[in-house]
Amino acid sequence: MRQRSTPSWSRRLTLTSQILFLTGLGLAGVFSFGKEQATVKASEAGSGQVATSGGTWRGASFPVENFQAYTSPFGFRGSPDGSAGQEFHRGLDMAAPEGSYIRNWWAGKVVEVSDDSACGTSVVVQSGEWEHVYCHMKGRVELVNGIRYLSDRSGGIQLPEGQMIPAGVRIGRVGMTGRTTGPHLHWGLKYTGKWVDPALVLRAMYAEQVRARAISNRSQG
Repeated sequence: MRQRSTPSWSRRLTLTSQILFLTGLGLAGVFSFGKEQATVKASEAGSGQVATSGGTWRGASFPVENFQAYTSPFGFRGSPDGSAGQEFHRGLDMAAPEGSYIRNWWAGKVVEVSDDSACGTSVVVQSGEWEHVYCHMKGRVELVNGIRYLSDRSGGIQLPEGQMIPAGVRIGRVGMTGRTTGPHLHWGLKYTGKWVDPALVLRAMYAEQVRARAISNRSQG
């Protein structure tokens, strides 16, 4: 009997999950990557091209606390609500208990807060040529003195559009707003305007962390 092969996205997510668990999962803490450059190759949605970013991953943060599992990968999938057909999932879903804090992946500017789409209550942060999107958060958008805020008062979050924020800072909490069947963070990434696979970015971040630690250990030895 011929054995079925495991889908490539499943192998990728399994490997990424193992990597993160081996680091003690938390990775809610801040990554530290030293001075070497990391190169990320991530699949562009809808084509066979790749987007490549050169730069260090110093200070980048894993985006959710109390991480439990990856529940839906980047790419084509069946509709989560059970309807017929396939859809393109432009991000990586990370399950975590409702109310778990979400951390900003990389330092940048809050360019949008929203609560009127399938993404639910959401935040978009611009970091140079990278754009990172956080969906299904708790709270709602409020307008104060002409400025739009993501407001989650019970979680202690008041996040205005236009604010510069560092990596690792708490920007919201996992909720169930928008189109979702359970509490999770949908994390999307764009590079130069093109959607890329967050799982590959996380792998590159971890690889850079390992290299930086090895260099640090050798210099101290």
